[in-house]
Amino acid sequence: MYRDLAVVIMAAGKGTRMKNPDMAKVMYTVNGKPMVEHVVDLALSLDSAKTVVIVGWQKESVIAHCANSGKPVICVEQSPQLGTGHAVMQAETELVDFTGDVLVLSGDVPLLSRATVLTLLQHHRTTGAAATVLTAMLDGPTGYGRILRGPGGAVVGIVEEKDANAEQRQIREINSGIYVFDRERLFDGLHHITPDNAQNEYYLTDVFRYFWRHRHPVHAECSSDYLELRGVNTFEQLEEARAVLAGRPHSRRV
Repeated sequence: MYRDLAVVIMAAGKGTRMKNPDMAKVMYTVNGKPMVEHVVDLALSLDSAKTVVIVGWQKESVIAHCANSGKPVICVEQSPQLGTGHAVMQAETELVDFTGDVLVLSGDVPLLSRATVLTLLQHHRTTGAAATVLTAMLDGPTGYGRILRGPGGAVVGIVEEKDANAEQRQIREINSGIYVFDRERLFDGLHHITPDNAQNEYYLTDVFRYFWRHRHPVHAECSSDYLELRGVNTFEQLEEARAVLAGRPHSRRV
């Protein structure tokens, strides 16, 4: 079933572990292009009706680059930065007249391929889910949120490692932080989440709790390539991303 698609790219983060406060993390280059541009190109290759980049830290450089690229993207500022849910909230005005699916991507995940996202979208639309999570299986899932599935395969919980019990920590399926939502249900859910946590932030994953309470189905699509889904948080990971992309045929990227 075809549905229109909008893409929200989260690119507001500081990138503390890169240890360069003068540079937005998403502006580090991978094979000649800032990471955020790789993600924008992915969105445009999916025929995104609207592509919204959420900017924050060192926003001027990201906005200027997007403008100079000539690509049809909209930059929206997140200020202050109050979590992932709050970031996506900033896109609501731009998407108020949009009907369809909203794909949420991260500006620091430059290796994600079009083929993987198309599979995610197909699964989402086939199941009629309110939201679908892109996941991966890891032999060493330490540090990642775990996916809890019900008897029919639907997602019934996402538990962070710090909150997981011993049995849940044995689960190998992890949350990538990449999601596709039905637009109406996404923003309805965002209107009902609260910053009831130690960081006083709005978490995007809290939307799922709202969905489960209202019996809106949540599904997951498990990717076979974890490297595609990994965010770049350190210079070591940046070098790894550069090496992977340099060795990838162009046909795989698009």
